[in-house]
Parts: sequence; structure tokens; C-alpha cells
Amino acid sequence: MINTIAIDDEPLALQLVTGYIIKTPILKLAGKFDNPLDANEFLAENSVDLIFVDIQMPDLSGIEFTRLMAKGPKVIFTTAFAKYALEGYKLDIVDYLLKPFSYEEFLTAVNKAQNIINLEHKAATGIEANNEFLFLKSDYKIRRINFDDILYVEGLKDYVKVFTRNDPKPILSLSSLKLLESKLPSGKFMRVHRSFIVNLEKIDTIDRSRIVFGKEYIPVSDQYKDRFQEFLDKNFL
Repeated sequence: MINTIAIDDEPLALQLVTGYIIKTPILKLAGKFDNPLDANEFLAENSVDLIFVDIQMPDLSGIEFTRLMAKGPKVIFTTAFAKYALEGYKLDIVDYLLKPFSYEEFLTAVNKAQNIINLEHKAATGIEANNEFLFLKSDYKIRRINFDDILYVEGLKDYVKVFTRNDPKPILSLSSLKLLESKLPSGKFMRVHRSFIVNLEKIDTIDRSRIVFGKEYIPVSDQYKDRFQEFLDKNFL
């Protein structure tokens, strides 16, 4: 989990960002603040990995706050003014979200932050990401899902349904298909449709450009057909 705080003097903007944080499984909302001075006091006593901060605020701007902050937490700027983008990148921030931004744009920025945090963590600890399982938040619990147990994954807006060989019902989690795809080993899983990712090692039957899992038929869309056909050609007798 990535400990995260949000800072914005606009109540609606702060509500939007904190709502996005709460619905993102890999993020944990550690605090929300309507001014950077209170956030600075919080940071003096608490460990945070990621900060979403507005730029234009009274007393102390997001840029000034970032300059004064001790190095450690990663920063993503949220602002309505594109003119500050260059200044933000001079401060080595992770990303720059221009208001109003969508959840998809938010997730893209979070993915960047997660990759940086993971790389720094590996460098510090020598721990490599495993290629056997992941942890998924579902029904207020965190469940370990072995990659070998996954048959396919279906994306439904802000949710994913993970179908496994051991559970009669899919595992439902508040996440995006794009985010989950980034966690799955690319040699084992393939996206075959805008809404589906399949475990290539679990494919038994293909019927008219559809992958069959029991009674379920997963379509292979034109966008992914060539890549899937390449996989078939490499494994065709």
C-alpha cells in the first residue's frame, strides 16, 4: 500500500482527489488537508509515500511547499493552470494533473509513482517483484491471488472481475483493467479485448475467434487479433 495525502484549498477538488485515492486499491489515504501548513505538521510526525498537492493556494503554494519539503515523498501536482508544468518538472515531480482530470488520468499518474517507488524500494532492499502472485483488495479484505489460478479477467468500468479455477464466483475488486494488466506477467497473460485479459496457459479451446472457458466465450477483438494470432502460430502444430 502507498501511503498518500492530498492537499487542496478547494473543497470540491479535495473531495475529488480523496475519492479517487479511496477507490484505488494500492493507495491508502493517510490524510487530507486544505492548506500545506497543516500538511507539513503532519509530515513531521508521519511517513508518507505520495502527495497530491494543488499549486495555487494561500500562504504557501504547492511549488513552494514542494521546495521546502524534505526529500522522500513523491509529488503529483493538481492544478487548473498548465503554465506551471515546467516549474513542476524542474522539481522532479512524478506527474502533473490538469484540472478537471478523469480517474483514468489519475491512475496513469499513480502508475508512474508506483513504478518509481517500487524501483527505489528494490534498490534499497534488494527485493524483486515476484512472478507468482499478487494481492487484491476485495470485500474489505486483501486476498492473495496466484497467477496460475487465474483463468481470465474482465474489466467493468472502475471494477475488475477475476475468474479463477478455484472459486465458483469471480473475485470483484475496485481497480482498472489497465492497472491490473501492469501487474500480470506479460509472458503468461494477454489482453485480447478491451474488456478481457486471458491466461494463455489456461486456454484449452478456441471457437471462431473466441476463447472458451467452460460455458464462457471470450471474444478476440480486431485490435488484439494479430498479437493473439502470433501466439497461436508459435504454438501451432
